Amino acid sequence: MTLLVVADDHDDIRMIMARVLRRAGYTVVEAADGAEALRAVREQSPAAVVSDIDMPVMSGIDLCRELRADPATRDLPVILVSGSLLPGDERPAQAQATAVITKPFAPQGLVESVRALVPSAG
Repeated sequence: MTLLVVADDHDDIRMIMARVLRRAGYTVVEAADGAEALRAVREQSPAAVVSDIDMPVMSGIDLCRELRADPATRDLPVILVSGSLLPGDERPAQAQATAVITKPFAPQGLVESVRALVPSAG
């Protein structure tokens, strides 16, 4: 099974993303914020992270920066998701995000974005 960490502070959005990715053959660990996601990454070594950008405690941008600063997770694919990213916002690129998805997104678009980086086992 291919493990993903999915982080979003909105329970409904996180559960939808997790459900869509589980149906696509991934195993998903859910996190309510970036700090929780960082702990999950360090404990479970996922194949990729899908994270909302704007979250309390630790944003997706800060999560991405933390992952890039650690040699053990430097190359981990990180897909940032945002409904509030404005054109020209350089934060995802500066944090070295692997990809960015804007909300609202089609479920198949989420799956295709993840599969482009990490093929599912199923």
